[in-house]
Amino acid sequence: MADTEIYWDGQSGKEYPYWIHRIGTYFDDEPGNYIYAKEVEPGSWVALYIGHTPSLQDHLADAEKEACAKRNGATHVHVHTTPGGESRQAAEAADLIARWQPACNDRGEPAEDPA
Repeated sequence: MADTEIYWDGQSGKEYPYWIHRIGTYFDDEPGNYIYAKEVEPGSWVALYIGHTPSLQDHLADAEKEACAKRNGATHVHVHTTPGGESRQAAEAADLIARWQPACNDRGEPAEDPA
C-alpha cells in the first residue's frame, strides 16, 4: 500500500496529497506532514492525529499521541515531504486539523511535535 496516494482537504478547501504507509515504515530524513489514520471502509479514512516534523525519519508523533492514535484504531500513517520551512508545515497541519478535528489532537493548539 506504500504507493497509494490520497488527498486530504483542509478547512480552506486546499487539497494536500499524502502517501499511505503502514505504521512503522522507515522514512527518509526530510521535513514533512503526517496523519495517523484508520480505514473505515475501502478507500475511506478517518484522521486520528495530524502533525508535522522536521524529520520524518527521526520521529513522528510523541509516544503519547501515537499511543492515542493506535488506541483509536490507527493502522496507517499518511505522509508527504513538506519543503519550505516549519511555518508552511504548521499552516498545513492547522488547516487539516480545523477540517477533520482528529481525536488525538489537542483542540485549538498547533500540531507541532517536539524536536
